[in-house]
Amino acid sequence: MTQKIQFNRPFMTGKELQYITQAKTEYMLAGDGPFTKRCHAWIEQYSGCNKALLTHSCTAALEMAALLLDIVPGDEIIMPSYTFVSTANAFVLRGGVPVFVDIREDTLNLDERLIEAAITPRTRAIVPVHYAGVACEMDSILEIARRHHLHVVEDAAQGVMATYKGQPLGGIGNLGTYSFHETKNVISGEGGALLVNDPSLSLRAEIIREKGTDRSRFFRGEVDKYTWQEVGSSFLPGEIIAAFLWAQLEDAKKITQERLTIWQRYHDLIAPLEAKGVLRRPIIPGDCGHNAHMYYVILAPEVDRQHVLSELKKSNIFSVFHYVPLHSSPAGKRYGRTHGELAITNQQSERLIRLPLWVGLTEEQQIHIANILSRAIG
Repeated sequence: MTQKIQFNRPFMTGKELQYITQAKTEYMLAGDGPFTKRCHAWIEQYSGCNKALLTHSCTAALEMAALLLDIVPGDEIIMPSYTFVSTANAFVLRGGVPVFVDIREDTLNLDERLIEAAITPRTRAIVPVHYAGVACEMDSILEIARRHHLHVVEDAAQGVMATYKGQPLGGIGNLGTYSFHETKNVISGEGGALLVNDPSLSLRAEIIREKGTDRSRFFRGEVDKYTWQEVGSSFLPGEIIAAFLWAQLEDAKKITQERLTIWQRYHDLIAPLEAKGVLRRPIIPGDCGHNAHMYYVILAPEVDRQHVLSELKKSNIFSVFHYVPLHSSPAGKRYGRTHGELAITNQQSERLIRLPLWVGLTEEQQIHIANILSRAIG
């Protein structure tokens, strides 16, 4: 098989262009039009959050969270180092200090057993990142936050349609954030959402999202004019983005099920390699309903990851590693601090490989990928 197997291929349901045309025809192109309202209602009903607000990215949603929590210079925010830069950047923009805590060896999520020791009088929030759409241990994290009067902001960028003990990710902490980037399961090209689960933050969230004004209240007839109320920015996506997203949300269950089928096929195909001890497959705790956001393997220490990636590429299979831990980056060293040695973060990040996973990936292609992977490991 010489056909190129892409790492990712954005999935289209077939209704995206129809809805975009509808938005254009109705001259609804700016934010918060009919499609945005449908998306808000869908997310609120699905997650149980008090208010959902579409944003132009998950990064924007995280930045809104930092504004909502009134983060000021010197405030500390506990998070994993094994995450995308936006998790930290959103708080650093307000002068916050990311405090990097190690991850669990099994799920690669923030290790809840290490959080409490990292708390200081300056700690303001905990940001669990649901890696690969597999939930962090939220009961423990919420209990720690309660005892220490901290906020919990779920970075559920990869967690749409995934659950923890039956609760949708993003709808559990005080705030949650979603990504609809084209690399995610449910997409709009670029896009995201802030989920406000704490009702006391809902009105301010609207104001911050609308350049710091009470414009949303004005359009609901609650005030006779809208004015500048506090610091904010323009976090809205346009209606064309919302129209595209609506087509995806309508089919979110179907998309998730198709990805789960592909994920499970990988899991079965690669089991013999795990039995040989040359790699480890993903581990999904019993309380977690994952969404098949990605399929990764953790190579054994003696396996050369770069060699494996090169061999896959030679066979036209485009596989990648993932994050370079933030604590080892120039900006991470400048703006954050570490709690502990982060040995698991360092170890797992150097051995992880992500395999192609997208709706439409065939069984034949997956068998080919598994065979080349096996040959590359030797």
